[in-house]
Amino acid sequence: MPTLTTYTIGCKVNQYETEYLRQGLAQVGYRPAKKGEVVDLCIVNTCTVTSKADMKSRKAIRQFARRHPDAEIIVMGCYATRAAEELASLPGVVRVVDDKQQLPSLLAEFGVKEIPDGIQSFQRHRAHVKVQDGCKLECSYCIIPKCRPILSSRPVDSVISEVNCLVHSGHREIVLTGIHLGHYGIELPKNDRPDLAQLVRRVTDLEGEFRVRLSSLEAEEVSSKLIEIISERPDRVCPHLHLSMQSGSDSVLQRMRRRYCSKRFVQQCDLVKQALDAPSITTDVIVGFPGETDSDFEETCRVVEEVGFSKIHIFRFSAREGTPAATMPNQVPKLVQRQRAAELAKIERRLRKQYMESLVGRSLQVLVETRSKSQADRVSGTAGRYLPVEFAGNDSQIGTLASVRAERTGAGCIEALPSPS
Repeated sequence: MPTLTTYTIGCKVNQYETEYLRQGLAQVGYRPAKKGEVVDLCIVNTCTVTSKADMKSRKAIRQFARRHPDAEIIVMGCYATRAAEELASLPGVVRVVDDKQQLPSLLAEFGVKEIPDGIQSFQRHRAHVKVQDGCKLECSYCIIPKCRPILSSRPVDSVISEVNCLVHSGHREIVLTGIHLGHYGIELPKNDRPDLAQLVRRVTDLEGEFRVRLSSLEAEEVSSKLIEIISERPDRVCPHLHLSMQSGSDSVLQRMRRRYCSKRFVQQCDLVKQALDAPSITTDVIVGFPGETDSDFEETCRVVEEVGFSKIHIFRFSAREGTPAATMPNQVPKLVQRQRAAELAKIERRLRKQYMESLVGRSLQVLVETRSKSQADRVSGTAGRYLPVEFAGNDSQIGTLASVRAERTGAGCIEALPSPS
């Protein structure tokens, strides 16, 4: 049987698409290569959000070529779309898939007779389900709309079928994801257009023991209907929303070409906090965007404090060739970027600790994912509110949903007690 190895960089959509190819190729005999085994086919799924992601992608390709000189290397992903010729010139590369729409035809070329509509399982306990592709927003710092410009949404029935299959395969958390998840259905005719809230309702109507998590959304896309569904089904839909803020300064947001002001963003977060029970709100923030002054950064810190995020992904601005922000005046020095990132990280740690402490005494639903690294008689997992939790348990619980009571905060996690049966 031919052997296959894969390497994925970047987002949940990339992880899903790698899994899609892996399962399709399994139909024609490809199996995962074991350590030290000769590899016949390598698939590298690339990311191009930053120059660092590009570098990581090139490094992975060169390492595969060096370690497996006889293997064929196929490169896909957003970097492949943006710079196909560049990647085609790297050692060992036999094919560059520069359009994700080509994945079914790629499987057909390998002799796959029944092209899959989705996946049947996932390599992690938390299964990602791609429901949407494409982005049209054209934020001034982002290259992705040029790599994935075509909006497309999967039919509801297709998503339902895949989720049902994954639940029956034992997955207890389903993550609905897309390049721009909030634009699910937006390109379809108005009289026949499902939206994200309708999709979530249909998915959560399915039978079986599982919960749903939503990946990144724009704050404006969190509709009252969506909030209502999450509120009605707290054990079915994780009380966690990742709302990408990027900056708390209105002048910076304007240069970023974001579609909101800081006041509106806070208002949307307040609606979520008023409607849901102690929701976890996480976000992304870029520090050091061109022209960001000390005052702008202070505004970001103020908004962060006001919202009280439970987690912040902090990015130092990285100029992306081909985007308007790359050539904007008043580029912020790297040293200043590092200082601002460090200052924001201190705030983030304090807010995260406060949020974790606010949950002490509460019942939490945890997806058990692994044995504790520190104690053999304990297991660890992720709460619906997207926090790490540890409690007394054993291997038989891994992959299940457990009900626990938060007892105290530990070193970066919540320490809990199993709830009485």
